[in-house]
Amino acid sequence: MSASLAYIRKDVTFRSGDDRCAAWLYLPTGVASPPIVILGHGLGATREMRLDAFAEEFAKAGIAALAFTYRHFGDSTGQPRQLLSIKKQLADWDAAIAHVMSRDDVDGQRIAVWGSSFGGGHAITVASRHPELLAAVSQCPFTDGLASAMALGPIAAAKSMPVLTRDLVAMVRGSEPSMIPLAAGPNSLALMNAPDALPGYQALVPPGLDFRNEVAARVIPTIMAYRPGRSAKKVTMPILFCVSNSDSVTPPEDTIRYARSAPLGEIKTYGAGHFDFYLGEPFDALVADQIEFLSRHLRPESV
Repeated sequence: MSASLAYIRKDVTFRSGDDRCAAWLYLPTGVASPPIVILGHGLGATREMRLDAFAEEFAKAGIAALAFTYRHFGDSTGQPRQLLSIKKQLADWDAAIAHVMSRDDVDGQRIAVWGSSFGGGHAITVASRHPELLAAVSQCPFTDGLASAMALGPIAAAKSMPVLTRDLVAMVRGSEPSMIPLAAGPNSLALMNAPDALPGYQALVPPGLDFRNEVAARVIPTIMAYRPGRSAKKVTMPILFCVSNSDSVTPPEDTIRYARSAPLGEIKTYGAGHFDFYLGEPFDALVADQIEFLSRHLRPESV
């Protein structure tokens, strides 16, 4: 593409279950029916944490983008707050796809999904369930819960048991959840405790965003059992895997092994850490590769 399109951003919502997901819709101006990519984030993150940066670049390339926040987080509805349910998040993806297919300002037959980190794992699962999609992008993806749990280390795993027990009791009683941090320092109690996890998350939070660095601890066993990489072999459309060679959260060896099982998979590796993908030169390299991939498969209007 030879130039950048201007774009507009709309605040939209769509229903998922009994709740509503808040989202931003980016539309390239002057394009009657652009293809669209749906963007979802990682563990406990919201669309304000650099999904907008990717969506803006896609819109400039003639590809509409819907960046959404999962139920129970940010400005989406859902009680209790900070509930990370894999089943519900996958249903949010289904609802997002249904929403864009119902719109008259985008081409509902040219849809791709894009997920990062935990959302990158969801993108694999969603793509395996939606053969009508034309493409998928899985960025620094969570592919194997057991492998990621082992990366936490035995000390952190042991520390999680009491808070998990308290939250399971709270779930049965219908009382307020017991929380576990999303990110913390090494050997600390958290879902992610690699040295770059806490500063990496903090770097994504824009000024003024009231980001809660915690989720209900009941998610721990479901995360450990979630292995979305196994669905890669069932993805029938082209899927791009963007892998960090030094990923401290999602071991790259496992990701590449799963990626190679995708019939139409493409793999690109980067010398940047898991949390570096969203900023600076790594971001520029990633978004350029992703635009090239999405343009090949979504066929946006040339600009």
